[in-house]
Amino acid sequence: MVALRDSRDILYVGVDGGGSKCRASIYDASNRLLGTGVSGPANPLHGYAQTIDSIVRSAALAVADAGLPAETVGELVAGVGLAGVNMPRLYNEMNAWAHPFKQMFLTTDQHSACLGAHRGGDGAVIIAGTGSVGYAWVDGRSVIVGGHGFPHGDKGSGAWLGMEAVKYLLMAMEGLAQDSQLKQELQAALDTEDPYDVIEMMAGKPSSQYAKLAVPVVECAEANDPVAVAIMRDGAAYISDLADKLMESKPPRLAMIGGLAPRLKPWLKPHVAERVSDPLDPPELGCVYFAQHSLAALANSESGKTEDADAKALFG
Repeated sequence: MVALRDSRDILYVGVDGGGSKCRASIYDASNRLLGTGVSGPANPLHGYAQTIDSIVRSAALAVADAGLPAETVGELVAGVGLAGVNMPRLYNEMNAWAHPFKQMFLTTDQHSACLGAHRGGDGAVIIAGTGSVGYAWVDGRSVIVGGHGFPHGDKGSGAWLGMEAVKYLLMAMEGLAQDSQLKQELQAALDTEDPYDVIEMMAGKPSSQYAKLAVPVVECAEANDPVAVAIMRDGAAYISDLADKLMESKPPRLAMIGGLAPRLKPWLKPHVAERVSDPLDPPELGCVYFAQHSLAALANSESGKTEDADAKALFG
């Protein structure tokens, strides 16, 4: 069991919540990783109750993984980075939550990912996972490009690739689009050759379900299937344009994170791919950097003013 060296030691939990999963990691005051837990989706746009349940579950699992007593949750200083809270209404709703932590500092998953990718410093980040978004943090100001949510936005993301695949499949099944290896792989993944089965299976499903169909798209594109290649190129062109827009703010570094990032990078425009660096730390540690910054700012200002100023900066 991990023992706290001193009652004054602060334990942090960094919570990174997105459309597919929520990951919580506990760090000590020296940023040493103690334990990690993973639970379900945590995007308040798609469900407030699900989001708070996922945060609490992942934190509890992280506490258990660290070998700490369950009641340690109430001693944690939480940095929470969530998808969806770039919308002020959702930010305010989540920030008002009667959370179980000692303190909680809320930010967007873009901001926490950016802080993690650049070890707490300035930079830009492209998140390419279930969703997609570009974010830059330079001189205390944020720039957000994209991140409009599925199905209206998130082009180039796993969910978008899956949606494009389904649209193609329905047309190909009825002879309105060319046959391809992608068609066969999608039919195998969905276990049907009937377009109405596809509609019934996929209609109204969340982004995480569509993102699962990104796997055959990526694999077929890497095998030079022309239909899959066209989809990948279209998505990567958008991500490249997004990167170019972020670079206008002159960030010192650009990183890509998310489950799709390593498979998407080879499809980017060459000048963008050359600029992309590996993230220095994970998003959960970025959440901890945010919590540490917020604690320090609160210690040097009147209570409440710093949080409002930080929120205003986050929304550009």
